[in-house]
Amino acid sequence: MKIRSFIPMLLLAITPAFVACTSSPKSNADTVQENTSSVLSVDDVLAQNQVAPGDVVILEGVCTHICKHGGRKIFLMGSDDTQTIRIEASTEVGKFSQSTINNIVRVEGKLVEERIDEAYLTAWEERVRQQTEEKHGSAGENGCSSEQKARGEQKTNTPQQRIENFRNRIAQREKKEGKNYLSFYHIEAISYDIQ
Repeated sequence: MKIRSFIPMLLLAITPAFVACTSSPKSNADTVQENTSSVLSVDDVLAQNQVAPGDVVILEGVCTHICKHGGRKIFLMGSDDTQTIRIEASTEVGKFSQSTINNIVRVEGKLVEERIDEAYLTAWEERVRQQTEEKHGSAGENGCSSEQKARGEQKTNTPQQRIENFRNRIAQREKKEGKNYLSFYHIEAISYDIQ
């Protein structure tokens, strides 16, 4: 009687191990399918429906610009030129290849939130006043035009006009949403591939 009750328990114990050992491994096609489905578009990342600051994501977009000052920043476009995100090279990446321009680029990296508030703008004004503001963009540009486009900025002629535009946008957001800052997002790249 003891043996009869022992056999069913033994079968229950070894069946999961047997099934696990005999199930077929994932094919390479299955792995590629999983990896492809986890790739987000620039639009998805900017909409923040599926990700939050600090999350590591894989996204893909067309590279529209590479920073000429060291190649440490690129800009990826999504469905149109209003959907653009900045990608910054981490120490693992170093700098981006010039061949990224006008190509689809897949980036793995961490989503970073940058907040612009009154303290940020006051510090910026002080750097402008002391002429210690870092120069970006081409000669005659008031900063990097790709960066401005990614932030939805209006064209301006001076840094002070840019600062005032940010103040106006913050005031509008505070009135509408009760938040006294603007949030902009970029990706700190861990790795990238040209597709």
